[in-house]
Amino acid sequence: MDAIFGNGAEYDWALEVEEDEEVRKQEEQTLELKDVFEPSQLAEKLLTDEDNEIRFTDEPERFQLDRKPFKHLQISVDQFKEESLWIANLMWPKKQLASDLQVHFHKAVGKVLEFFVVEELEVPYVFQHRKDYLIHARKTRNPEHRDDPEAPEYIVNAEKLLTQDDLWRILELDIKFRSLIEKRNALEKTYDNLKAVASVEDDMVPKMLAQAVDMEQLQDLQDYINFQYSPQLKDIAAMNGNTKATKRPGAKSSVFDRVRKSRAYKMVRAYGITPDRLAQNALREGKKVIADDEQSLPIDLADSLTDADFPTGDQVLYHARQTYAEELFMSPRMRKHFRAQYYQMGEVNCHRTDKGLRRIDEAHPYYEIKYLINQTIADLARRPELFLKMMRAEEEGLVEVTMRLQNEREFRRQLHAEFASDNYSDLADAWNEERLKVLDMAFPKLERVVVKGVKDSLRTACQEEILKLCREEYLKRLDQAPLKPKGMILGTTPRVLALSNGMGDPNRDPVFWAWLEEDGRVVDHGKFVSLARDEGQREAFADLIEHRKPDVIAVSGFSTETHRLVRDLESLVQEKRLMGPEYLDTETDDYRTDPLDVIVVNDEVARLYKDSPRAQAEHATLSSVTRYCIALAKYLQNPMKQYAALGKDVATLLYNPCQHLLPQDKLWKVLETSMVDMVNLCGVDINEAVSDPYTANLLPYVAGLGPRKATSVIKTINTNGGIVNTREELVGDPDNKKLPVVGPRVWNNCASFLSIDFDSSNPASEPLDNTRVHPEDYELGRKMAADALELDEEDVKAETDENGPGAIVRKLFRDDEQEKVNELILEEYAEQLEKNFNQRKRATLETIRAELQVPYEELRRPIAPLSPDQIFVMFTGETKESLAEGMNIPVNVRVVKEDFAIAKLDCGIEGRIEAHDVNLRNGSMRDAIHVGQTIQAKLLDINRTDFHAKLSVRREVVQKPYKRPTDYDQHSGTWDTRLEDQDKEDLKEKDKATGRTQRVIKHPLFRTFNSTQAEEYLGSQAPGDVVIRPSSKGHDHLTVTWKVADGVFQHIDVLELDKETEYTLGRQLRIGGKWQYSDLDELIVDHVKAMAKKVDELMGHEKFKKGSLADLERWLTSYSDANPNRSIYMFCINPKHPGYFNLCFKASRSSPIGMWNVKVVPQAFEMMKNQYPDMRALCNGFKLRFNSEITRQQQQQGRR
Repeated sequence: MDAIFGNGAEYDWALEVEEDEEVRKQEEQTLELKDVFEPSQLAEKLLTDEDNEIRFTDEPERFQLDRKPFKHLQISVDQFKEESLWIANLMWPKKQLASDLQVHFHKAVGKVLEFFVVEELEVPYVFQHRKDYLIHARKTRNPEHRDDPEAPEYIVNAEKLLTQDDLWRILELDIKFRSLIEKRNALEKTYDNLKAVASVEDDMVPKMLAQAVDMEQLQDLQDYINFQYSPQLKDIAAMNGNTKATKRPGAKSSVFDRVRKSRAYKMVRAYGITPDRLAQNALREGKKVIADDEQSLPIDLADSLTDADFPTGDQVLYHARQTYAEELFMSPRMRKHFRAQYYQMGEVNCHRTDKGLRRIDEAHPYYEIKYLINQTIADLARRPELFLKMMRAEEEGLVEVTMRLQNEREFRRQLHAEFASDNYSDLADAWNEERLKVLDMAFPKLERVVVKGVKDSLRTACQEEILKLCREEYLKRLDQAPLKPKGMILGTTPRVLALSNGMGDPNRDPVFWAWLEEDGRVVDHGKFVSLARDEGQREAFADLIEHRKPDVIAVSGFSTETHRLVRDLESLVQEKRLMGPEYLDTETDDYRTDPLDVIVVNDEVARLYKDSPRAQAEHATLSSVTRYCIALAKYLQNPMKQYAALGKDVATLLYNPCQHLLPQDKLWKVLETSMVDMVNLCGVDINEAVSDPYTANLLPYVAGLGPRKATSVIKTINTNGGIVNTREELVGDPDNKKLPVVGPRVWNNCASFLSIDFDSSNPASEPLDNTRVHPEDYELGRKMAADALELDEEDVKAETDENGPGAIVRKLFRDDEQEKVNELILEEYAEQLEKNFNQRKRATLETIRAELQVPYEELRRPIAPLSPDQIFVMFTGETKESLAEGMNIPVNVRVVKEDFAIAKLDCGIEGRIEAHDVNLRNGSMRDAIHVGQTIQAKLLDINRTDFHAKLSVRREVVQKPYKRPTDYDQHSGTWDTRLEDQDKEDLKEKDKATGRTQRVIKHPLFRTFNSTQAEEYLGSQAPGDVVIRPSSKGHDHLTVTWKVADGVFQHIDVLELDKETEYTLGRQLRIGGKWQYSDLDELIVDHVKAMAKKVDELMGHEKFKKGSLADLERWLTSYSDANPNRSIYMFCINPKHPGYFNLCFKASRSSPIGMWNVKVVPQAFEMMKNQYPDMRALCNGFKLRFNSEITRQQQQQGRR
């Protein structure tokens, strides 16, 4: 062939010339990314110089990011041992292990720390390949062995010392310890400077530095040094040319410096005991030292110590007290004593502020903490969300959170006893009284600083508890294998037909569908109209099932109408006898088919996906609901991939009702650990990741990698030809001109989690590359395979010489002899490895045995079906807290019969009102209530499975207010009932005095707010939520304030007509002269809620752009620059005019940006005085209007 066609070498010279020319041009026109893009754009795309350094440094990416602040910190061997002990001591109390395991636990922590810090191994690697160091094996003789020689001689019981959660905790504490060491090093350096330059000798400082175990204690020492040695530190700073460190004259420390330099300081020493020694007395450190009394009265001594700075005895006495109190306040030991007392005996109390008095009513989420008192730290540890709510409410100015000691009086008495002298005389009494005054001055200062620290520490601990719950919940969602088709093994991907009605009524509106093959391709899609009623459509659905043969029917949607669709599909499957594919029944050994399963799918990912830029890029021509169906199907095919594709948007999903009280960066960090755990449990097919973007989304979570390294891995593999043949190839293969994909250290972390399909027809294919076995253990795997096949050394050598190192495992698979590895006695292997190589591999050998039998077996649990409660929340948006029995709710009457009525709740479900639950007029239901009427009803019962409720509209029932249930007894001393009752009475009196509530409007949404208070109240509520409040226009007006969007609130003026009295509610309510309603419930449902739905529709549309008007204009300009001849239009919210949106458009690159206003009205959008019922009509109306405007302008120009 070469003789005919040549091998191309004869053209090398031409290629070299071309390459030289290209290099010369590149050198002349070298442009870097930072020359083209803004720094913010580079940072967003992870393309900064710093990102590239992380990308190409041979160290796990997550380690680099976490340790970035401590990059130059060197930890000594002694500090490393100290860290191991520090972490183990922090973790041990919560482990609840047997006490005789404590030594082994400490060793395990030290070994894990060594893996992290010295060997730079990530959590998944340690958990998977160093599992033997996380357990403690107890080997005991088997008593049965004496009677039965075939019974094992020994029994091994393994105690799990560290879980995977513990490994993440150790990693987190490692970062905290580095921060601790950095601060301690800085303090040691400061003290060394004081010793060297100012000859300071203070034995307490080095001793306390060595004992400090947290940042609070180090901060105490820093405060002490800055206070005690302020003049010396100023001198050192001046010597170093750092004048900024010098405090201004008259600063607080300068006052105490003046006291120290004056004769008045003798008065401070006259208290007879140093502050530090007093603190040691309190801590019971060393032998107790008793204060000595001076031989003269305090005032007499003060008079004798006057000087120019302090000319009177009273001044000397006052400043001496102040100085001693300050020294006591700055004493690290005294703060330690106080802190210990507050952790042991502290009680937390909530007290509402004046602002919170009105803001926090019984419907407010903070009401459960409004009068909460006497909460110990142990109480709050059991309910961490309570304390987080307290702290958030305090930040919002609604409550004041205080701490006090349960035993404060006794604590003060004991402290004074340690300070007082034990003499009995008038002189001793005078000095002890003086000492008591000093303590009274120091106590509030110490209390203030210690309480702040304790509250901060408690908040962090409570956050960690909620974060842990979020991590566990996310792990449950990730720990779901693809839906298993019947007759297949777990892990097989199903073929899915997904349907949804979106927000529509399946009886009238289209039901969209999408069909996905097992490889995730969207093969077909479409829609059915009137699926429940149209027989032709039902036949078409049956034909689709017969043609495509799906494994499952997936369904979900945005409203309660979807519940009806589910029931329709289930009946359709039964009616048409729609069966799934054939499968082998292992019990009967016959092939059989079953009716198709209709499964309601968790749609939390699909809702985020359907209108996202990613969805529009992948399926630009499909409707939003069809894209939603695609996401539902993909979720069933692999939930983990769908969550990974969300990136940081996973933090917007709900894992815990209180997660909004958590810092977002901490939440994302802990969610990332869940994904890392699960991705490395399942592994990633590296070649699939190169070709499939959804699989590529998993790469950043592989051990050793991250978002930066993942992009580099894919780029380098593509440079190498787009295929990885072996794991070893990832570190480079110069012989075959393969560039290194990762460095040796990163490769060591990620190798076993990147799988490569075994190709039995390819002699170079390594079968162990498709297992969880790490390359470092391949020899163990080969040895076990050889022993299972009973091959001797000569047989092994002959086989490997002929077919390569993987020949033995290849033979095991080829001969289908995997079950033979179960016959191996792994204990002997493990003992030999530990004895000869000092390697603990017992658990690793078990992993190898499992992988030799079933390579990369699916270890996730079967996908969990949604419970009726979960389905109810998904379709209605109502939780058990937002919709509960006993609540008063507005309902719209749909049907009225003689003995019952049917009404629809705001969430879409139907409720039944029996005749005995109505105040009948003339004994007739139809005279009491009528169709179309919106009335207030009491929710008696709710069936969350059948989406049905029981209601009562009897006046005496509805008038009973709903009281939110609490988890604590309000009469147990932890609820300030007296203040609660007093506040209610005071509010009534204030309202009478101001006339604010002389109008009695009995409605659950009525609040006596002004506009600012209404906006503050609605600020933390959901868009569409409403407050009814008094109007400043008089008693014939009301104001309805509703939340349009975050930070945007509309205030609607309501005119009341046909009023019985000045203070009662009008029988007719008019808005803007156009809309008229008979009561407030009708107004809220048909006006406000109707507008809120239109806002949701517009903001959920693909043409809506989040951000400000300026952001949208910049985006339009950028789009036009990239597409000069295309027109573009988008919507954005108008925060200056609530209820309005800006429609911005640009006809071409050279055209200016135009803007029209779009107003939201009930059931429609209003633009240019025309109303449009939905977004499709609005967009079409804009295009027609715009074209007519262009035509009109052209005609006018033509006339000129």
